[in-house]
Amino acid sequence: MNEKQTLLTTVAQNWEHFLALILLILAAFLLTFFAEKAARRKELRESGRTEAMFSVRKIAIIGVFSAISFVLMFFEFPLFFAPSFYKFDFSDIPALIGGFACGPMVAVMIEFVKVTLNILIQGTTSGFVGEIANFVVGAAFVVPATIIYRFKKSRKAALFSCLVGTVCIAIVGALLNAFFLLPAYAVMFGSGVDAFIQMGTAINPAVTNLFTFCALCVAPFNLLKGIVDSVITFLVYKQLSPILKADRLSASRKVNKAEAEAEA
Repeated sequence: MNEKQTLLTTVAQNWEHFLALILLILAAFLLTFFAEKAARRKELRESGRTEAMFSVRKIAIIGVFSAISFVLMFFEFPLFFAPSFYKFDFSDIPALIGGFACGPMVAVMIEFVKVTLNILIQGTTSGFVGEIANFVVGAAFVVPATIIYRFKKSRKAALFSCLVGTVCIAIVGALLNAFFLLPAYAVMFGSGVDAFIQMGTAINPAVTNLFTFCALCVAPFNLLKGIVDSVITFLVYKQLSPILKADRLSASRKVNKAEAEAEA
C-alpha cells in the first residue's frame, strides 16, 4: 500500500475521529477568541485602552516564536517509561511564553503555525494523525494556562495556570491516545492496538490493556512534559518579558503623553 492509499485508508476508517479532532481544533480557536474578547473588554473598563487582538507586535511574536517552536521539534528524544515512538521535545515552550506575553490567541496560533510549518516542510509520515494530535495536545496545555494568566497576571496565577495546563495535557493526551491516536496508527501500520500495548508491557509489566497503557505510559509522559515546560518557562519568562512587551509599553507611554498634553 503506497503513501496516498495509506492516507486515504486512515481517513476513511477513522473519519469519526478525524471529525472529532477538527471540532477540537475549532473549539480551541473559539475558546481563545472569546477569552481574548472578554479580557480586552476587562482592560477597556479598567484602563480605557487595550491592544488589538492581532497587533503588529503580536504578529511578529507569532512569526518568530512559531519558527523557534518548529526548530525545537527536531530536538526530540524518548523517555524510559514510554515506548520509543513517543518523543519528548520542548516545542510547546515558545507557545507558552508567547501566550503569557500576549494572550491565549497568540499561544494557539504559535501551536498552529508550528504544526503547519512541519507539514509544509517535512511532510507527513503519519497521515496527518501525529500532526493533528500534536496540535490538540499542545493546545490542551497552553490554552488553559494562558487564559488563566490573561485575566490574572501574577506569579501565583502563573504557577496555578501552569498546574492546570499540566493536568489538562495529561488528561487530553491519555484520552486522545486511547480513542484516536493508537487506533489510527493501528490502521496505518496494519496491526492491532494490542501491538502497542505489548510494547508498553515490555517496559512496564503493569501495562496489560489500553487503559493501563494510557495511565502508566502516556499520562506520565505528558505530565513530565507539562512540568518541564512550565519550569523552563518560569526560568526564562521574567528575562524575556520586558523585550516582548517593549512595543506595547512604548505605545502606552505615547498614549499617556498625548492625553496629558490634551488635558494641559
